[in-house]
Amino acid sequence: MRRHWENCVTHFDEGVYQFIDDYFVRPSRHCVLVAGAGFDPRAKRIAHRLSAAMGSRVHGFFIREERGDPAANLQKLADETEAQLKGVIADARIAYIQIFSADDQAPIGGHGVRAALEKYDWPKNITDIVLDMSALSTGIGFPLAKLLLEYAEAHPSVSLHVMVVSNPELDDRIIGEPSPQVQSVRGYSGPSGGYEPLPVARIWLPQLGRGRVETLRKIRNTLDSVYKVCPVVPFPARNPRRADELLAEYQGQLLNEWQVDARDLIYVSERNPLDCYRTISTLKSRYDQTVEGVFFPQLILSPFGSKVIAVGAMMAAIEHNLSVQYVETLRYEFEPTGTKELDAPPDMAVHVWLHGPVYGSYDVEPEDVVS
Repeated sequence: MRRHWENCVTHFDEGVYQFIDDYFVRPSRHCVLVAGAGFDPRAKRIAHRLSAAMGSRVHGFFIREERGDPAANLQKLADETEAQLKGVIADARIAYIQIFSADDQAPIGGHGVRAALEKYDWPKNITDIVLDMSALSTGIGFPLAKLLLEYAEAHPSVSLHVMVVSNPELDDRIIGEPSPQVQSVRGYSGPSGGYEPLPVARIWLPQLGRGRVETLRKIRNTLDSVYKVCPVVPFPARNPRRADELLAEYQGQLLNEWQVDARDLIYVSERNPLDCYRTISTLKSRYDQTVEGVFFPQLILSPFGSKVIAVGAMMAAIEHNLSVQYVETLRYEFEPTGTKELDAPPDMAVHVWLHGPVYGSYDVEPEDVVS
């Protein structure tokens, strides 16, 4: 039980960059930055800031997600990002991860990133790991977070930080073509047994994202024994109408296919991932108590849309061993230039100090503390 996750140290927007300048500038800090090196313009923000604060004390482990037939402009942008990251961080390692198998097009990104991380030669005297999820897909970012958390928990002196440069309006402009296959994200398949004596009653929590209707329909069609569908929508959000716009986009599915009761909508902050984490954790606890001895309760998550909300869902999935059902993306389309760029709302930033000595004896039971 990670009690400190209820009240993790967090920073937002300029506070994130101020934290980097205050904390990582100390000569005693030695950091590995794990991040994406793709076309997303947010891929370089944290790397630049950490490099400015730490110089040669920051090392880079960057993930290049390789999909079979990328758009030419996105390939060019990813090449530029990779070159810039190598220029910013002297010790930068690039891991090229094939997202789909060449044989049968099965999603294998989670396996690939685990193998790449196992081969990584960790620098000595590391005190901090920063996982920048700004430019990582769910199929890569979620397994990475779990693997890095396991590493940090096995090395008590190492702190693990999760950072996200978020821009929901930019996310809306990145169009993904879904693959035909629904799968569990690697490491997030949920309980594998122990419920045989009782019937399973599932609650599905799809996080609504723009342009993902068919993807979520595909996931829903693979799930049976679903007791309720509780869509996760962003509110409060930078655009106060975002939740309403998403509900309008999904109206047909919410009312006619998934029979969603308006009281079952889950509103979580688009700004603070702990809001999503706490909400899902509370739902999990209450559902377990309500159906105890009658049904085997299971919560299934499908995070799409806001990356900040997805981080909160990821924390809940790790803490409570929840299943994360997902559809990998075959290819992306994104046009970064034009008048929209000039009018785009600014990026937001979030830092969650996920694990480390800063929490001391937070998780120790009172009776175990020696006075």
